[in-house]
Amino acid sequence: MPTLNETHKISGHVNVGFEPVYEAFLSNFENELEAGAGFCVMRDGEFLVDLTGGTSDRKRTQPWKNDTIVQVFSSTKAIAALVIAWLVENGRLNYEQPIESIWPAFAAHGKGELTIAQIMSHQSGLSGITEPMDRNDWVRWDFICDRLASQKPIWEPGTASGYHPLTYGFLVGEIGRRADAQNRTLGTILREEICAPNQIDFHIGMPKSEFHRCADLHKPRAFADLGDINPATKAAFMEKWSSTAGIDVDAMRNAELPAANGHGTAKSLARLMQIAVDGKIGDRTYLGEHTLYEFSKPRISGPDLVLPFHLTFAAGIMINHPIYFYGPNQATLGHSGWGGSCTFADPIEGLSVGYVMNKQSNVLIGDPRPVKIIDALYSCL
Repeated sequence: MPTLNETHKISGHVNVGFEPVYEAFLSNFENELEAGAGFCVMRDGEFLVDLTGGTSDRKRTQPWKNDTIVQVFSSTKAIAALVIAWLVENGRLNYEQPIESIWPAFAAHGKGELTIAQIMSHQSGLSGITEPMDRNDWVRWDFICDRLASQKPIWEPGTASGYHPLTYGFLVGEIGRRADAQNRTLGTILREEICAPNQIDFHIGMPKSEFHRCADLHKPRAFADLGDINPATKAAFMEKWSSTAGIDVDAMRNAELPAANGHGTAKSLARLMQIAVDGKIGDRTYLGEHTLYEFSKPRISGPDLVLPFHLTFAAGIMINHPIYFYGPNQATLGHSGWGGSCTFADPIEGLSVGYVMNKQSNVLIGDPRPVKIIDALYSCL
């Protein structure tokens, strides 16, 4: 891609009329808010904006390239939700079916009648693991799934959302594996059914052959303000074993954590989120009109029990109202990741957007870096 700024190693292109997006992207580097980053916007199969900049390594010497991939943390959840929607479209799942119909052991402690949609909208009462374990257990799939199936809910299931930072991925991934005709993992379904046919560079479960392209992360110095700490918040974030910190980096990259360890580019996020705009990637249809409606409609809205926000969840993805971190349109569907990444689909404007970076902030949702660029984007429409 052509170089647009030598000082900050910014490359890419911006369609005529979208120059303010480039200026906003550049200003984050000029204000020393970024190490490396990418921002991409698609509409009607066309890239309106595709930018990369900065550096990818810890010493800040290697330029961020158009094929540099980075962990996007909870932005992964949006992509995992699309895989489940694909299974619904293909008749393998129904959002309204009870979880016990596909995962009988999950019925322990009265959880069996929870629907797939309720679990995907963070209503299961399992925001974290409550019994002691080792942090390295997060890369043991069956161990975590067994813990979740047998665990007593922290709050009454189906009565409120309580954000599931890590457990969401195991719940959704196990549902997907059990529903799939070949019992494939969620990352495998994503690769074989969506990414590979469309040459999309996004991975849940990174092959070791691609490790060399991964950007190093610059961690924040302080954790986010979670507000009042209650049992749901404590299980999600505050136990000694709540975090994956300290797990071998290569083991984390190679494992499948569909809530948190997707790796990709801004372009790959924008391309995948085209499915949430109109059900398609190019000329391939992944979601029909009915499934797209079921995927997108609100499932619960109110004060979240874990995050200090009023949140509205669809089936595995956030609805823009009332937070409005993803532009001005209420119907926009999006998700943010720890440190600042985000991706969203705006069906009103027909836009899909991806933002990735490796200098992490401690902002939970609505990092000012992408918000500034997104505001510039909408000023151009």
